[in-house]
Amino acid sequence: MISINLNRNIEIFETTAQLTLQDIFGSWKARWGINRMNYKVGPGLYRIGKPDSYSPVLVTANYKMSFDGLRKELSGLDAWILVLDTKGINVWCAAGKGTFGTRELIDRLSIVQLEKQVTHRTLILPQLSAPGVSAHEVLKSSGFNVQYGPVRAEDIKKYIESGMKANAEMRTVKFSAYDRLVLTPIELVSTVKISLMIFGVLFLSNLIGFGTFGIVDVYAYIGAIIFGCVLTPLLLPWIPGKAFAWKGWLLGFIWVVIVNLLNGWPYTPHYSFIKAFAYFLILPSVSAFLAMNFTGSSTYTSFSGVLKEMKLAIPPIMISVFLGIVLVLVDNFLCK
Repeated sequence: MISINLNRNIEIFETTAQLTLQDIFGSWKARWGINRMNYKVGPGLYRIGKPDSYSPVLVTANYKMSFDGLRKELSGLDAWILVLDTKGINVWCAAGKGTFGTRELIDRLSIVQLEKQVTHRTLILPQLSAPGVSAHEVLKSSGFNVQYGPVRAEDIKKYIESGMKANAEMRTVKFSAYDRLVLTPIELVSTVKISLMIFGVLFLSNLIGFGTFGIVDVYAYIGAIIFGCVLTPLLLPWIPGKAFAWKGWLLGFIWVVIVNLLNGWPYTPHYSFIKAFAYFLILPSVSAFLAMNFTGSSTYTSFSGVLKEMKLAIPPIMISVFLGIVLVLVDNFLCK
C-alpha cells in the first residue's frame, strides 16, 4: 500500500482489489491463530481505483481480514475506504465491543477531513456494524449521513449499482456451514496448549506408576475436542436444543458411547465400569465447554445470551469433570 498526500497534513493510502499471496497466507495464519491479535492495517482513508468527489465512501474495520474482504470485492470500482481503528477487531465483534462505534467514526471523519475529498455526505457502513453506531449522532456531529450496506461484502457492488438499495437477500445473515467451519481452526489451536499439559500429566503419571493411561485415553480426549470444536459448529442447526453447551454435550455423549462400544462394552470390556462411567462424565463435558466457546463467534446468540449460558453451564461442567477425574484416580488405585 502506498500513501499519498493530496492535501497538506492529510495522508491518503492507495490500495487495490487484488489480493497477493502474502495477503492470502496472512489470512490463513490468522485463521489458525498465528499473529491474529496483530493482523491489522492502519486506520485512515484509502482510495481504490481513481475515486473523485462523487465516489462512494465505504467504512470498515482495521482488522486486515475485514479490510481485504471488502477491497477484493471492489474490482473495477472507484471508491474511498474509511478504515476505523477497531484495535484489530472485525466489524461485528468491534460493534459489540464499542470499538466500531459512533465516537470513533466521528473522530476518524475529522482526522481524515473527508469533507474535503467528497462533495456528497453519505457513508456506507456494514450492516453488522449497526449495533455500535448511532446514525443520528454521526449526522449531527459530522454532517455525514449513515447508510447500512449489505451483510456480505460480495454484495457491495450490486448494492451501489442499484442506487444503494438492499434487497432481502442482502440483508439476510446466513451463517452457512462453510461460514461456521472456517471459524473452527482458531478454536482447535486454542486447545493445543492445555492439551499438551494434559498429555504431559498423563505421561508423568504413567512414568511414576500412578496411572495406566494409554492410547484409548488419548484418542477419547482428542475425539471429544473434535466433536466440540468442529462437529458441533458444523452441525449446529440440526442438533436438538438451543444452548451451545447442550449441543456440544449431546455430541460428546454420542462420542463416549462410541468409545465404550469400540472397547468392548457391554460384552467384553477392555476397562472397568468405573472408567467407562468416568468417560461419560468427562468427555461430553469437554465437548460442551468447547462448543460453548463458539457462542461468541456465531450469529445464533447475543452477548447477554452468552453470559447467561456460561453462568448456567460452567458449574455443572466443572463438577462433572472433577467427579470424572476422581473416578479415574479411584480406578487406577483399584487396578494396582
